[in-house]
Amino acid sequence: MKIILTHEVENLGGAGEVVTVKDGYARNFLIPRGYATVWTKGAQRQIDQIAESRRKRATEDIEASREMRDALEATVLTITKTAGANGRLFGAVTTADVAVAASEVAGKPVDRRSVNLHTNIKSVGDYTGQIKLHAEVVASIKIAVIAE
Repeated sequence: MKIILTHEVENLGGAGEVVTVKDGYARNFLIPRGYATVWTKGAQRQIDQIAESRRKRATEDIEASREMRDALEATVLTITKTAGANGRLFGAVTTADVAVAASEVAGKPVDRRSVNLHTNIKSVGDYTGQIKLHAEVVASIKIAVIAE
């Protein structure tokens, strides 16, 4: 079945791409969750228009993403959480927490789904992670978790 992806799906493709998948995968998983729509000729014309406008904006987006990457890599993201006496956090540092801290540093919103933490952060200390800002731009970030 030919479908049009509306969101980025890992190991399948990005938003706006036309891919062929098995019928059950499309009907039971991708379409009900809003990750894809069924391909039609009219939808293909719309995709072509979107792709053309996306190509025009691509250069500007890459430059903005590189500036954002430089700003994020130059600083250490500091996240404060409540912790016990032994340094264990009450809860954990989530990708949403990192996205909020990165948004404050970068000055632009960062999506929590683009944040990749190498380990679960459940104690005070220094950690590393990555933020995918663009298809070609990935920022390596340093995270410092401190107790309140």
